[in-house]
Amino acid sequence: MTSKNLNLRIKKAVFLSVLLSASMQMPLIAHASTASLDASVDAIDTITYFSQELPIVDAAPDVPLTPEQLSQLPDATPVDEPISKYGNVSPYRVLGQKYTVLAKSKNFKQAGTASWYGKQFHGRRTSSGEKFDMFQMTAAHRNLPIPCYARVTNQENGKSVIVKVNDRGPFHGNRVMDMSWAAAAKLDMLAKGTAKISIEVVRGIDKTEIAKNTEPTSTPIKQDAVQFFVQVGAFGAIDNAVSLQNKLAGIVTMPIEISEATAPKPVHKVQVGPFNDVASAEKARSYLAQMSAGTPIIVKR
Repeated sequence: MTSKNLNLRIKKAVFLSVLLSASMQMPLIAHASTASLDASVDAIDTITYFSQELPIVDAAPDVPLTPEQLSQLPDATPVDEPISKYGNVSPYRVLGQKYTVLAKSKNFKQAGTASWYGKQFHGRRTSSGEKFDMFQMTAAHRNLPIPCYARVTNQENGKSVIVKVNDRGPFHGNRVMDMSWAAAAKLDMLAKGTAKISIEVVRGIDKTEIAKNTEPTSTPIKQDAVQFFVQVGAFGAIDNAVSLQNKLAGIVTMPIEISEATAPKPVHKVQVGPFNDVASAEKARSYLAQMSAGTPIIVKR
C-alpha cells in the first residue's frame, strides 16, 4: 500500500468516526432530561419531552386513526393508586426555572391554553417512568401530583375527555397542559395546535389531607344561581397563580380555582369557592385573612 493510499484511508476513517460521534449525540440535543434538572432529582425522574430545540407542535402518527377508530378510544379510567415513586420531586428546576408539585390534587381546577405532543416522543419514558403512548389518553402538567386524573374540556367546542396525568410539562409560554396526540384529536385541537381548555381533577390522589375543624366549607350551588368566590390573588404569570394555589391547598380543603381573563391583558385569578351566599363567602374570607393568605376579597360571577 502506498503512503498516499494509507493517508487517504486514515482520513476516511477519521471522517466516519466524527460522523458517527455526531449522530450519536443528536438525540441528546432533541431530548432534554436530567441535564435540565437539579442534581437532587433522581435520574429516572426526567422531563422527557421538552427542549428549546423542539417544535412547539409535535408530529402526528404516520398512519393517523380513522374518525371511527378515534371515537372508539376510551377515556382514561380514574382509579385509586399510590403516588408515583418518580415524577413528584418538589421543587424541581427546568432550564433555570423552579416549579413546585401540588401537595394534593383534590378539587383542583384550572383554565388556560393546552398544546399536544405525539410521534416525537412516542415510546420514550415519561416523568412517571411509564412509556409515553400517543394513542393513550394521557397528559403532562407542571404541578399536579403524578398520577392523577382530570377532565379536560375544550372551551372552544365543548368537547371533553378524561386523561391520566403521568408526565411533566409544558415548559414553554403560558401553556398549562400538554395533551397526548389521541387526547388532542378527541378534543379536535390538532389542526390549530393549541386550544383554550378547562381542567378539573375528577379523582385526585392526595399526598396529605389537611383539614381544620374551624375551616368553613363550600355549599352546593343551585343551577343558574349567582356564585360567590373569595379571590385571594391575581397574577399576570400563571406560575405565580399556581404557587399561591399550592400554598392555599395546605390551608383549606375547599376548591381552589384559577380563573383566566384575557382583556385588557392576561390575568390569572386565584379564587376559593364557590359559595351560594355572601355570608358563607364572608366566613371563608375571614378565615383566609386570619391564616395570612393575602388580602382576600369577595367576588361574584
